[in-house]
Amino acid sequence: MKVSLLGVGLLAITSTIGFAQAAPATTAPALTQRHAATIGQRRDNQQQRIGNGIQTGRINPRKAVKLERREASIGRQAHRMRAADHGRLNRRNRARLNHRLNRTSRAIYRANHRGNYRPGKQ
Repeated sequence: MKVSLLGVGLLAITSTIGFAQAAPATTAPALTQRHAATIGQRRDNQQQRIGNGIQTGRINPRKAVKLERREASIGRQAHRMRAADHGRLNRRNRARLNHRLNRTSRAIYRANHRGNYRPGKQ
């Protein structure tokens, strides 16, 4: 009987230590920085995709200017949103920026793949 109680006690202690190590400690500033980095990283990735399309010749100069203008507009909007809310993006503003980034990403994809789609041919 003593052996089984001792075994249960050791099992409870080791499982508690395991759970304590597995749970990461996150703070509120880390979450806001993570979201801000996500929007910034998406903008950087999209800029790189536009640059790659220009280098490969898949995006013509006129379309590149339009896409760059959209990216700049998103950057200005993010700057204004952060300035209005003490350097942070609230949930609604982050959703608006992500929506615009999604639409711009789709436009970049379509610009890079224009002319490659032919209905009926596979």
